Parts: sequence; structure tokens; C-alpha cells
Amino acid sequence: MKILITGASGFIGSFIVEESLRRGFETWAAVRASSSRQFLADERIHFIELNLSSQEQLTEQLRGHAFDYVVHAAGVTKCLDKHDFYRINTEGTQHLVTALRQLQMPLKRFVYLSSLSVFGAIREQQPYEEIRETDTPQPNTEYGRSKLAAEQWLDSLNAGLSSSGTVPFPYVILRPTGVYGPRERDYFLMAQSIRQHTDFAVGFKRQDITFVYVTDVVQAVFLALEKGQTGRKYFLSDGQVYQSTTFSDLIHEELGRPWWVRITAPVWLLRVITFFGEYVGRMTGKISALNNDKFNILKQRNWRCDIEPAVRELGYKPEVMLSEGVKRSIKWYKENEWL
Repeated sequence: MKILITGASGFIGSFIVEESLRRGFETWAAVRASSSRQFLADERIHFIELNLSSQEQLTEQLRGHAFDYVVHAAGVTKCLDKHDFYRINTEGTQHLVTALRQLQMPLKRFVYLSSLSVFGAIREQQPYEEIRETDTPQPNTEYGRSKLAAEQWLDSLNAGLSSSGTVPFPYVILRPTGVYGPRERDYFLMAQSIRQHTDFAVGFKRQDITFVYVTDVVQAVFLALEKGQTGRKYFLSDGQVYQSTTFSDLIHEELGRPWWVRITAPVWLLRVITFFGEYVGRMTGKISALNNDKFNILKQRNWRCDIEPAVRELGYKPEVMLSEGVKRSIKWYKENEWL
């Protein structure tokens, strides 16, 4: 079986590539010319350069290939210009799928990695309830809106096909919550801050957060390739709910309990910080970790989500809970001299 993985040089994508090789797939890693191949060193990997920004060029780059499966993990989580979210996350998805359809690729399954962020801040009245697939998405970040736009476009492909006899496009959408693990860089900043003796939290109202370890996302990807129903969308987490301090407490423990100062800032102060972070980022051309999207993410209080459909339909069984996942992550960061 021949599989194409976009975003292969990224955090999640590189783990998907490793699992694909382990399962014996003929594995094609889609990269850009400028992409790092640090975690793509296995000689069995086939590389293909794809320009998701150009429909015509992408079609030519894919011509002559016949992939059985495609996992679309390419995307961006932060940008200086909000239009880049749509250019890469939304239009890039449209270009890829259009090219696959034009070339009549014999796909058995197309898995799109979306995000829980497509729902935004909903069910925020205490006691918090799980976000469910029947809820109406209300994304509150440009990232979430761009991911939702891609989802809606995929949905439009099969609209009205049930009575036409046309074969539907076989896509499945995964919506993971916060993904962490070795090689991840955003949550790593928290570990770095704690090592430097500061833990920073936002807001005094209770915050319920969820996580999913990267290998459990990979598990879900291959289950979706095998069992996913066309058009279905599945939330992914480890099935547990944590308080906002749990993650930093676990990191602190794995770092040997260095002395630290825990700062809880009011939401209005975060708004000021992210406003200036966004401004400085635009002035310097360097994306700040504290930007307008990050404000809405940190402000959000309810990150619960219902993974029961993934468990029931895919056979998804989260294997790595947060305490073990943090242990593995910090060990990797130390061994690779990130910390």
C-alpha cells in the first residue's frame, strides 16, 4: 500500500511517517524544499516536494503517482498575517484534494488533521460539559476558522451525492485537542519557563483542559485509514480532564522540582501582553508565542470533548495518560539537549 503524508517534517507528521514505515507501507513524505529532514532519516522514506500554494504545480508534482491513502497533516498554527492561515490551512487543503480528484487517484481514504479549535469557546457555563459533534462550531481564532473552512469545503464535496451515483470523496476528519510529546515546540516553552523558575497561568476562573499524546493521535490516524466512515469527524483526547495547573505540576516534578514562582495573571493583563506581542511580531517579522490567537486559546475555559464516537467506531483506545506523556517528553527534551 502506498501512502502520502503531508506535513511530514512537522511534529505530528514525522511520527505518522515512523508508524507508516513500521506497518510496512510504501511511505511518501511530502516536504518543501526548505523543510528540515532531521526526523526523516530512515532510508526507506520516499520524498516528494509539493507546493500546496499552487494548484497547477501541485497537480504536476502528483502526476504519475497512485496513492492508496493520504494523510493531510500539513498546516500552520500561528502566522504574522491572518490571511496565511487561510492560504495554507484552507486553500492548501482545497488544492491538494482538487489535484487528487483531477488525477483520479484511487484513494481508499483521505485523513485530514483538523483541531478541537474549530469549536472555540462553547459550553463555558459551569459545570462544564463535553463539546460534542452535534454542537455548532464557533471558532474564536483565525487558526480555528481556517481549519473549519477546510472542513466545510470537504463536506461540500459530497453534498447531494447520495442519489447521483457519483462516488463520494473518502475523507475522514480528526479533531485532536492539545497535542504534546517529544519534538513539540509550543508546550516545550512551558517546560523551558519552569526550568527558568517561572510558571505562568491566566485567569482565576476554573479551566478544564484536555491533552492527547502524539502517538495516540498517530494511533487514531491509522484506525481512521482502516475503519473511518466517509465524512465522519472524530474528537481525540486521552479521555481525561485536567485542571490548568496539572500540566505544569507534572513538568515541575520531572525537572526535579526547581524553585519556581507561579504567576496567575488576570485575563485583561494577558490581553495587553498579547496585543503588544502581536504588534512587535508584525514590526520585527518574527511570530510571537503570545499573539491574538494565543489570547483566545488561553482565555478559553472549557476544553472537554467527547471521544466516545472515536472509541466506538474506530476502536480508539488512548494509551498514554498525561503523567506518563510528560515523563516521556521531558526525558526526550533532556536527551536531545533542548533542556
